[in-house]
Amino acid sequence: MLVDSHCHLNYKPLNEDIGSVVTRAKNAGVGRMVTIATTMREYGEVRDVASTYEAVYCSIGVHPNHTHEDGETVLAADIVNLAGDPKTVAIGETGLDYYYKYATPQRQQESFREHIRAAITTGLPIVIHSREAEEDTARLLKEERAGQGDKLTGVLHCFSSRRILAEEALAIGFYVSFSGIITFKKSEELRSIARDVPLDRLLVETDSPYLAPEPFRGKPCEPAYVVNTARMLAEVKGVSPEVIAQQTTDNFFRLFKKVPLPT
Repeated sequence: MLVDSHCHLNYKPLNEDIGSVVTRAKNAGVGRMVTIATTMREYGEVRDVASTYEAVYCSIGVHPNHTHEDGETVLAADIVNLAGDPKTVAIGETGLDYYYKYATPQRQQESFREHIRAAITTGLPIVIHSREAEEDTARLLKEERAGQGDKLTGVLHCFSSRRILAEEALAIGFYVSFSGIITFKKSEELRSIARDVPLDRLLVETDSPYLAPEPFRGKPCEPAYVVNTARMLAEVKGVSPEVIAQQTTDNFFRLFKKVPLPT
């Protein structure tokens, strides 16, 4: 079995026929999917999708590029109050994005801190987006984690940052997730980083409907395509696809503890 640890089933075109998307994923061997919230407005959507499909779970959080919008200023308590939903298994996606600059760094950092505090309170893993913000991402994680021991866990999703951030995250026990970007021809540096991430700290994802892996690049992505990402990761690591499937699935259940093991 494989797990797509990060997708957006409520986004077009996936939301036009979610049932078929989920069925194709299952037929490809993808047994679990986490559909990720990027705003508080859409949390109800992802929660409803997760409630409808047994194999689907969801998160709650505000993407850094939405932190400046009306209704998207959250406190840790706001997130904690909603995170008790049985199918809500993670906090985020949150983090820092200094590439697009939709929100000021200060506003993004304030929101990120609140999400980190909610993750510590709930014990749920935090799902982190970081783009051109490696130093501040690592700094805030370390500052908020100080004195909390192992209470903060999480994953760098769709990793495409510099090596230093992967190293900082691994040092505090985080996981690193790779998407279809790892299959792109010009992603040799990313493959080099993936080669050095320990097997027991790897996850795979699609970030669908974005970033479809080869040979589907340029088309809408969907959870079934995580198979292609896992195949490339196996090649990079020098192991069989079966080893990557088993290891990344084991890692997923170790991190996303609220998701029940298959019976």
